[in-house]
Amino acid sequence: MKTFLRAGALGLALAGATIGAARADAAPSAAESLFRATTLNLAAYGETQVAPDMASISLGVTTQARTAGQALSDNAARMAQVMAALKAAGIAAKDIHTSGLNLNAQYAYDQGQAPRLTGYQAANQVSITVRDLSRLGAAVDATVGAGANQVNGISFGLADPTAAENAARESAVRALQAKADLYARATGYRVSRLVSLSEGGGEAPRAPVPMMAMARMQKAETAVSPGELTVRVDVNGLYELAR
Repeated sequence: MKTFLRAGALGLALAGATIGAARADAAPSAAESLFRATTLNLAAYGETQVAPDMASISLGVTTQARTAGQALSDNAARMAQVMAALKAAGIAAKDIHTSGLNLNAQYAYDQGQAPRLTGYQAANQVSITVRDLSRLGAAVDATVGAGANQVNGISFGLADPTAAENAARESAVRALQAKADLYARATGYRVSRLVSLSEGGGEAPRAPVPMMAMARMQKAETAVSPGELTVRVDVNGLYELAR
């Protein structure tokens, strides 16, 4: 009796497994259907060029003195003048932030002798955002005239890159579709449908432009040419093909 029950249970289990397998064969999953299909996995990109409407620039004051306190005091006084010049040039307080503050001992190294302390160097760097590019050159000149002796670099950007990014997206999708059609024709297929689409990338801002350290204000206004930014969007698409 016990043997009969065990055999019956095993028979039911096998029957259930057979029915389950039949149902799986009859209705393959979406993943299985995609695996059996002929697909193209492609990548493309789109670009658009646009004039920047804002800039970021780093500048600051470096001072030296015999004592650490004097170096910091001199630096603070000159930096206050620089900050006042920035505000007078139309740069809002929210667009000015300190990016570096350093105090370092300075040594003289003579051959055969121990290093000799000669004084201290204080450096204060600020990063500013200029939202009116017509004021950029004048702002730089004003800060140099007020005591800034370091201008380290400048980069350009967009306050709102949405429109430029959307134009690059449309260009990328057109390029992706054209590539899919080409591959399909070359292999004797046609594009049946777009299965998935993903995006990567975005604005490619212009690299910072180095600027030399300045010791005094030049008579002519500093010329700054923003040029154009290239905004790029990368896309990946999976296409299903059919005969």
